[in-house]
Amino acid sequence: MKSTLRPSDPSPRVSDVTEQLSAPQARRIFLAAQGLAGRRPRRTPRAPHFAAYLERQGIVQLDSVNVLARAHYLPFFSRMGPYDRAALDSYLWSADTFEHWGHEASVMRRDLLPAMHHRMMRPNAWKAAVRDELERERPGLLQAVVDAVAADGPLTAGELEHLAPRSTPKGSWWDHGHVKTALEYLFITGGVAAGRLPTFARTYDSTDRGWGVPPAADGDWGLTTEAAYQVLFDRALAATAIGTPRDLADHFRLLAPRIFTAANTAPLAASAVERGLASWVTVDGWAEPALLARGAEQPARVGAAALLSPFDPVCWYRPRLERMFAVDYRIEIYTPAPKRIYGYYCLPFLLGDQIVARVDLKADRAARTLIAAATWREARTAPGARRRADGEVASALAAELATMAEWLGLDCVRVEPLGDLSAALLASPATT
Repeated sequence: MKSTLRPSDPSPRVSDVTEQLSAPQARRIFLAAQGLAGRRPRRTPRAPHFAAYLERQGIVQLDSVNVLARAHYLPFFSRMGPYDRAALDSYLWSADTFEHWGHEASVMRRDLLPAMHHRMMRPNAWKAAVRDELERERPGLLQAVVDAVAADGPLTAGELEHLAPRSTPKGSWWDHGHVKTALEYLFITGGVAAGRLPTFARTYDSTDRGWGVPPAADGDWGLTTEAAYQVLFDRALAATAIGTPRDLADHFRLLAPRIFTAANTAPLAASAVERGLASWVTVDGWAEPALLARGAEQPARVGAAALLSPFDPVCWYRPRLERMFAVDYRIEIYTPAPKRIYGYYCLPFLLGDQIVARVDLKADRAARTLIAAATWREARTAPGARRRADGEVASALAAELATMAEWLGLDCVRVEPLGDLSAALLASPATT
């Protein structure tokens, strides 16, 4: 399904720009839209609160890394504080939501399903290669998997392994057999719906049961490519409140396919402005004009203290993170240990409207201990912000680590003496 959006000049006319904002103003607007402007509410978060977050953001990213807590748990903790993870799982895999490739593997609200149809149907090299390989090596397997899932789903890949038993022992964790490959192909192309067990293992079901619609190839329930792009761009605007067209496009990874470039965001941005959803503004220090959502909250100050997952929406788009917070960030999970700079699973620490530190965290569940393996101050200060003292940062971080440990069912926090903030953190009474 090829897009017919035409590239055009992405820059608005000077006369279109309605306001100039300072860098701190833009940062506070963004954090307010992200639910990170104020202190957490004292009530216990429940399904309506989870639903409100997903309604605003449209999406929560998934990841299998569990060294601390799974990726989908952390954005809710960052904004809401301690909650029942089983209650979140019940909501995330319910009739209100669906799992697909939104921003990487993600859970989204069900009303966005039509906007994902074009991705399911869009041809690409991976889809063609996988289908050809399966038909060559296991002819008829795709249809056999569809039939089995329709008859008995939801099912795990293991429960369908008899359809094409492996001829060699399973290797590393990404070593998929033919059945798992077939299921993933069908999931990506909208042939089956996905769910999760409490163990986080993926299950597969018919789209009729899982989504309430026919398979993508058989149904006309999807939006056109152009309409889908606009819906996703508009939802990104609501989720972030301010950003360049590239910032907004990244929220649902609109720039990922090569058929869509930064210049293609111009008609999406123009449409949002024409329909009164946003206005053009300039921000001090930003090279490009930005869109400001109509009615966006503009707090005078931000009082949050939160550890942010590497998979948090605040951290998704690295150019925005650099521009707004002066933070150069990368996930070092796949970096060989001797080449890591900050640590295996390093979380940025937000204090007020600044990211002031980062800490490499691990939940040692056997020892019931949250380990801060390395703790670092951010070398730079966010544009227009006052640099906070190490002691102030360490005290706030210690309190947040204690809260996280309790939420994870751990008894204590252990700080290792690595990183230029570790000494100050070790001196905090909440750590050992």
